[in-house]
Amino acid sequence: MPLIKYGKLQPNPIVLQSQELYDYILETSVYPREHPCLKELREATAKHPRSFFGTNPDAGQLLALLLKLIDAKKTIEIGVFTGYSLLVTALNIPDDGQIIAVDVDREAYEIGAPIIDKAGVDKKIKFFESEALPILDNLLEDKANEGSFDFAFVDADKNNYINYHDRLMKLVKVGGLLIYDNTLWGGAVAKPEDEVPEIKKFLRKHTLEFNSAITDDHRVEISHVPSGDGMLICKRLR
Repeated sequence: MPLIKYGKLQPNPIVLQSQELYDYILETSVYPREHPCLKELREATAKHPRSFFGTNPDAGQLLALLLKLIDAKKTIEIGVFTGYSLLVTALNIPDDGQIIAVDVDREAYEIGAPIIDKAGVDKKIKFFESEALPILDNLLEDKANEGSFDFAFVDADKNNYINYHDRLMKLVKVGGLLIYDNTLWGGAVAKPEDEVPEIKKFLRKHTLEFNSAITDDHRVEISHVPSGDGMLICKRLR
């Protein structure tokens, strides 16, 4: 067989730099497998003035796969918005699974609640209209909750991510997963500060500090995935 001669090899560019390519992923891999109720919730969320708060459908597909890979049954979600990621979780845990869901905005949650009911998974969800830290602290008052959760997903106030992590590391079992959303902050984490819009600087700072802290936390194995707006996936090791 003849040798194929190449010119000087060049590395491939980072590919996810165009809306066209992202749309290709959605149209060929995500939307064809999206549950009808997830599609309905996504379309309902699109009418909300802050629709961009919702979980990206490609990120939701990744969450579903991770939940199934670890056979998650008991989960916690901090930051619910209209409930797309919550419905993803509810659809991918067993019938006797349980989700503790926390958000300060019940009005947004009520947009998705009828669709979650329609999907037949509402009985798995216990929703708390509250700041998250008091709920986490209350859970930790009961020693039985320590190490009892299989999975945690956080998509909330970025300046509290490290506080959530400290508590979730006690609640999620060894071998369980902790997923943090928006950890690339629209690409702002990689830009010089003087190029970042003023409105993004405060949370960019906290996101950078959080990402660094997780890198230094050897209690977890990590993978930083450029899905959606960035997802930092952590597996608790000890």
